[in-house]
Amino acid sequence: MKLAVVGGGSTYTPELIDGFARLRDTLPVEELVLVDPAADRLELVGGLARRIFAKQGHPGRIVTTTDIDAGVADADAVLLQLRIGGQAARNQDETWPLECGCIGQETTGAGGLAKALRTVPIVLDIAERVRRTNPDAWIIDFTNPVGIVTRALLQAGHKAVGLCNVAIGFQRKFAALLDVTPGEVHLDHVGLNHLTWELGVRLGGPDGENMLPKLLAEHGDTIADDLHMPRAIVDRLGVVPSYYLRYFYAHDEVVRELRTKPSRAAEVAAMEKELLALYGDPALDEKPALLARRGGAFYSEAAVDLASSLLGSGGSAVQVVNTYNKGTLPFLPDDAVIEVQARVDGTGATPLPVPDLDPLHAGLISHVTAYEDLALEAALRGGRDRVFKALLAHPLIGQFEYAEALTDKLIAHNREHLAWA
Repeated sequence: MKLAVVGGGSTYTPELIDGFARLRDTLPVEELVLVDPAADRLELVGGLARRIFAKQGHPGRIVTTTDIDAGVADADAVLLQLRIGGQAARNQDETWPLECGCIGQETTGAGGLAKALRTVPIVLDIAERVRRTNPDAWIIDFTNPVGIVTRALLQAGHKAVGLCNVAIGFQRKFAALLDVTPGEVHLDHVGLNHLTWELGVRLGGPDGENMLPKLLAEHGDTIADDLHMPRAIVDRLGVVPSYYLRYFYAHDEVVRELRTKPSRAAEVAAMEKELLALYGDPALDEKPALLARRGGAFYSEAAVDLASSLLGSGGSAVQVVNTYNKGTLPFLPDDAVIEVQARVDGTGATPLPVPDLDPLHAGLISHVTAYEDLALEAALRGGRDRVFKALLAHPLIGQFEYAEALTDKLIAHNREHLAWA
């Protein structure tokens, strides 16, 4: 089995490598290719990756290359973990929206749109290269904004599934609080990427006992603290929202906070510098503890499970993924991309039935889906008017004065990445 990781020079990658090494019986990788245009960085990450495999006795071969075509040739699956423009572009995404009093964040709001515009054309080019060399290969997208990028891939006819680590993080946290194994916890996880709610936490499977009321009653303070939301609000909701919902439920408060501290991109850039120095140490043969602060917790386990299910090597048959709606949420088009539990096998992902949604959740999902429609149109076709309409449609913006100003700032800060600009 051959896997390729495009964006393999990311400081995330050792987390992925560690998962491949530990879970080699689940996903027997014979060749793993790390693809990245940043040759110096790639060699540091690749060297540590080989040492991790060697220490854990993994027989697989790790190859590094800056050549996308060579890297993806004959791959059974290709994992995408790209950041077009690097942390510098992310820093802009997180700062210029604040000038208009709007959230500065790399996956939602104006910053999220900027990232989509930079990313979608590049991802589609890579996917076409994969299709030319191996049309049967699966594409696993971990690149943000996952929902929009995955929809672009699916609309272009690629065999693609989107992946995020939010759900598996909740699964692990709830399992620890309930003192059970993660495999015993099934989430009623519903929504769009980075716009989800845990409507139930069930033991043993989709029909198991719902332990969410017990969790909120006995561990509500812990859960609320993790979400950075007041306990009283979580209790009133009666469900557990993704921490990304704070950008919607406490928008102005978050803007005030973001204006008083360094951007997350600046923090990560400093962390990455330290991580790359560690990766260059020939004595290091395991992922360093610092990597846990970088983000992406449990990404490797989710990726291994998904790849093994798609490739028929025995991973979990049910997993939270991003895929076509196909009638699962009746108020959305079939070709909207949603994030829910799905049955995954060699034919792809089939969403499982979900509980009826409260209008509080369904309304916001519908609103953001409409924005994502317009965002994808802007990413595929370009043009100032399309960018403006997408921003005006976003529930975190929604005023023409803000949308006009943000459109000008987005184009000014991303001109080098936008062919039409």
